[in-house]
Amino acid sequence: MHFEVLIEDKSGSIALDIVLEKILGENGQAHSWKLYPYKGIGRIPRNLRAVPDPRKRLLLNQLPRLLRGYGRSLRHGCDCVVIVVDLDNRNCAAFKRELVGVLNACRPRPSTLFRIAIEEGEAWLLGDRGALKAAYPNARDTVLSAYVQDSICGTWEVLADAVHPGGAPQLTSAGYPAAGRAKCDWARRIAPHMDVNSNRSVSFQVFRDGVRRMAGI
Repeated sequence: MHFEVLIEDKSGSIALDIVLEKILGENGQAHSWKLYPYKGIGRIPRNLRAVPDPRKRLLLNQLPRLLRGYGRSLRHGCDCVVIVVDLDNRNCAAFKRELVGVLNACRPRPSTLFRIAIEEGEAWLLGDRGALKAAYPNARDTVLSAYVQDSICGTWEVLADAVHPGGAPQLTSAGYPAAGRAKCDWARRIAPHMDVNSNRSVSFQVFRDGVRRMAGI
């Protein structure tokens, strides 16, 4: 099975490239994947047939066009599209219905797996405390102990407070480029240590099991 993986940001693609090898084996052997990071999540357009501005690499803005294209080009039974997005402050069930609605408007429909990180992708890194501590031995245990897994709490800020000098306030004051670089660094350092079979994040477990089901493993 080949997976086309669309994700809303670069840090998520870094983590997923590492994690998918733990789930599926070496890329290009029994299974393969290609990752496409975007520059933010954006929003689903009201007119699903509207032509989006290609310069705006926002995942949901481009999603109707992308899924229509995949519907025409992917090999049935051999290829799958995986869409990975953050829930942020949305209602999960309503958001999932919106995503499925975009897919249902496609003729033909590509084989597609929607997966939502609750609240943010950093929840999947926080879901493996051993991996986090292996990457950051001095991570603040008081911050980690207070975190409720997959809660709506400002997840990336929790991880920042646990591992980054100055915590989330320092990154927030420095602006997005600094926060983006830090998120990429967390993904690059924590993901190699992750045990995909013991991650405590339910939203990660749903992602892992969905990929395995599509791959037939």
